[in-house]
Amino acid sequence: MFMGDRREAFAARRELMGYTQESLAAAVGVEFSTVGRWERGDLTPQPYRRPRIAKALGLTLEELGTLLTPTPSGQNGTSAVVLAQIAGADVLPVQPDLAETDDMNRRDLLRLFSMTGALLALPAAESAVCDAERLAAAAQTGAVDSTAVAEFEQLNSHLWRVYAFAPTKSQVLPLVRAQLDVLSEGLRRPQTSATRQRLCELSADLFQLAGEIFFDGDRYTDAAHCYTLAATASKEANTPDLWACALTRHAFIAVYERRFTEAAPILELAADLARRGDPALSTRHWIAAVQAETFAGLGDLDTCQRALDTAAEVEHLQGRVHNGGWLRFDGSRLAEERGTCYVTLGRPDLAEAALTDALAGNLTARRKAGVLTDLAMIGVHRRDPDQVVSYTNAVLATARQTGSGVVVRKLRGLQPHLAPLLADQQIQQLDAEINSLIGSHAA
Repeated sequence: MFMGDRREAFAARRELMGYTQESLAAAVGVEFSTVGRWERGDLTPQPYRRPRIAKALGLTLEELGTLLTPTPSGQNGTSAVVLAQIAGADVLPVQPDLAETDDMNRRDLLRLFSMTGALLALPAAESAVCDAERLAAAAQTGAVDSTAVAEFEQLNSHLWRVYAFAPTKSQVLPLVRAQLDVLSEGLRRPQTSATRQRLCELSADLFQLAGEIFFDGDRYTDAAHCYTLAATASKEANTPDLWACALTRHAFIAVYERRFTEAAPILELAADLARRGDPALSTRHWIAAVQAETFAGLGDLDTCQRALDTAAEVEHLQGRVHNGGWLRFDGSRLAEERGTCYVTLGRPDLAEAALTDALAGNLTARRKAGVLTDLAMIGVHRRDPDQVVSYTNAVLATARQTGSGVVVRKLRGLQPHLAPLLADQQIQQLDAEINSLIGSHAA
């Protein structure tokens, strides 16, 4: 066996588990270049990192050690067959069932939620008598220190960035699950009260990201569970803005399902929390934007307008008004949000200008699909089949490309409104394509 064969087996195992070098780096909390150095043999992972690497790759520590230790040229060492079995090379040609993989990740994550929820329910005072005793125990059990918390925070931020750029959001779920597993383990270990508070805050952050992934996948019950845990962890961390955002996301599920009367009181509670938060952040303005959509659904134009005006005040804030993760509202979505509200209120005269402005901006695929759906709805109001077909076909293309449940739900909401135009053959074809997409998405 030649020098480095085992390193190649390590790379094969990484690929088998569905990781790129960058995504494995995110899962284990290192730089992207570090994974490459492991695979080239330029660097060996430190012992304290190995349990997390082994977990990500589905290996025992002994198997991981075998893959990471190059065999010197001329020595027999571990057989190529054994290495291939550990690396999974014998099954590499088989493509995993993506639906089955997603369901497995979902089940694992929900089990983790149950465990973490129990840990959050324990009062901080019961985890040890006092900080001094916890720190005394740390020498034997390995407490979570400030350096580790800082690393966790960096990885959380990285995962939000990965989510933002991922064309298929469900691909990020295994990374989020791995990081939540680490945070849950941290909550079990001895730590100071301040560290526990930070771990609760980071858990709340990541629960919201998990909820976003489930929401995009049309799994609203799972998303709601995530947001509930995020709210619980935020309360433990005593972070009003984070707590308010968790509640707002929970309320948005009701808004999206057009259960506006259920959303209104949750959003009012979120607004109260935001008033106790950081006035430099855009939390209260984002809540106002979601409230505007709620009031539009309730048919209250005047209150909707006032809420939109409150949301627009974000433009007067100075400095960094959001963190790019659990809070991303900066006012750049106001045009599309106004347009959505006016479409809901049945005011295409007000909606079209706002939506046209929004379409000229730099939109993500999902946001652009939302704007195009609203413009298609205006075409329905005008009984203009050409406008409806043009915009809806673009949304269908996005839904097929991304697999986003959010985009599919937009089309499902549009479909009943096509009924008055079904005499047109183009609309009939469009209706059939939406049915086909909905059917394949449900499957």
